Amino acid sequence: MRSSTSSCLEPAAIPHLFIRPMDSVAEIDLVATCYRDAPDYWLLVEGVLPGRDKAERFFTDGPPGCDPAQSYRLGLFLEGRLSGLAELSFGFPEPQDAYLGLMVLGPWAQGAGYGRRFLAHVEGLARERGAAQIFLAVVEANARGRAFWEREGFKPTGVSGKMQFGQCHHRLHRLVKPL
Repeated sequence: MRSSTSSCLEPAAIPHLFIRPMDSVAEIDLVATCYRDAPDYWLLVEGVLPGRDKAERFFTDGPPGCDPAQSYRLGLFLEGRLSGLAELSFGFPEPQDAYLGLMVLGPWAQGAGYGRRFLAHVEGLARERGAAQIFLAVVEANARGRAFWEREGFKPTGVSGKMQFGQCHHRLHRLVKPL
């Protein structure tokens, strides 16, 4: 797990919001609880409730050719409760690129600007590592998610494809945002 010298938002600026790297050994159960309490994304994408194995994979999954040890695994905490997770990798699709493999918020954290703040933090980490752009993939069935990404400046790359996640088949669309 990587840490960053700019790892947290200023508590004085947003006293109830804190973003920090997650510990792959000590915090698997915390991630599993967050997934359990916020299953909407997993039900949409995979058609099943997330289990502990999904929490374990949060710390190891990543895009092709990326070193999980060089990735950020971040938690967004609201009033001390883990309320969002993000995984940021480097080197995909090209060596100089950043890739946001996951960013999810619990329903209690959606619609209040926390996603925008979380994304700004992730983008700052990508800039610190020298990435000129950040990529992600959104499933076509996640219209609300895609609308969020597009509001935040992500544009279609023209790359799309089909993938199976759990029990569900989806069409994916790759988006990109210059940093």
